[in-house]
Amino acid sequence: MNIHEYQAKQVLRRFGVEVPEGRVATTVEEALAGAQELGYPVVAKAQIHAGGRGKAGGVKVCRSASEVQAFVNNILGKPLVTHQTGPAGRVVRKVLLEPACAIAREFYLGLTLDRARGWLTFMASSEGGVEIEEVAARSPEKILREAVDPAVGVQSFQARKLAFGLGLPKETVGSFVTLVHALYRAYVETDASLVEVNPLVLTQDQRIVVLDAKMSFDDNGLFRHPDVRELRDTHEEDPREVEASQYDLNYISLDGNIGCMVNGAGLAMATMDIIKLFGGAPANFLDVGGGATKEKVTAAFKILLSDPNVKAVLVNIFGGIMKCDVIAEGVVAAAREVHLRVPLVVRLEGTNVELGKKILAESGLDIIPASDMADAGRKAVEAARRAAA
Repeated sequence: MNIHEYQAKQVLRRFGVEVPEGRVATTVEEALAGAQELGYPVVAKAQIHAGGRGKAGGVKVCRSASEVQAFVNNILGKPLVTHQTGPAGRVVRKVLLEPACAIAREFYLGLTLDRARGWLTFMASSEGGVEIEEVAARSPEKILREAVDPAVGVQSFQARKLAFGLGLPKETVGSFVTLVHALYRAYVETDASLVEVNPLVLTQDQRIVVLDAKMSFDDNGLFRHPDVRELRDTHEEDPREVEASQYDLNYISLDGNIGCMVNGAGLAMATMDIIKLFGGAPANFLDVGGGATKEKVTAAFKILLSDPNVKAVLVNIFGGIMKCDVIAEGVVAAAREVHLRVPLVVRLEGTNVELGKKILAESGLDIIPASDMADAGRKAVEAARRAAA
């Protein structure tokens, strides 16, 4: 789960991170009042779950009330398109205002899990304000790394090593070490998956300031953090993914045209692979799980079909805990309810498979049966091509 910049700063403040005083506005009037309280000049920032806001016109230094009014009027309620949002952009519903500061240098500082090693790892770079992926591609030698032994946690000498590597003035090293310890605590104690400060700035009066902050959290740990869960902004998510989460379905929207409904993450990945093998493209990842009910399967099918890009549907079920007849009943119920108008390919195998096939055959629906994975993938791709022609 991702959260907004202003929310990330609120979380980090609880762990002792010094962040700029800010005001969040949802209207022009709130923005003007907030800017007046902070004092000019202020920096106004569009709040969306995407990077590249500055380059897209979503960040502006405002030196007067008229500039704040013009910026907020121009951006609130409108989509902001960045290189991370796609062409549709994200609608800006909130603006963060903070006092402007005189920047001497910009840095990058982040903390995430190194999956290859299994340790949390700090990454730092003197190339602040630039995406770390871009720095890695262009100047990998400018990325400093410090892996943290989980048995002892981050050590001050590691933070000092990063500070010296970044070339920070010696009078700021102490505050940088404090920041590193606070970020580590925030990450571990909130079950985060990413903490990123970009840019972290050195001001002209030699202060270390967290100018921007990003946090992402492990969805599997949110049950332990109801306060973090409340920060979720469903406006920033795909509506189908939001609906799927209400049924405990694992759904991820993709850019293809073949809808997939599968039980089990491994089989779902293999199903997407087989579609690609035959020249098609999956429209989604949808795992209904091992113990889905007829109602849950019906909901999954309706979510899948709500995607206007879907030209064909492939249902690929291996019945273990999940019984094939339950899947068949759910598919038939959903197809009738939504008045299915796209080709439907179904491959069933496992528990109660004959009963499941019988339910499908007697449903009166135009269902294309498949005997195995390859047959299912081939027929789904062919059906999607015919429907799109």
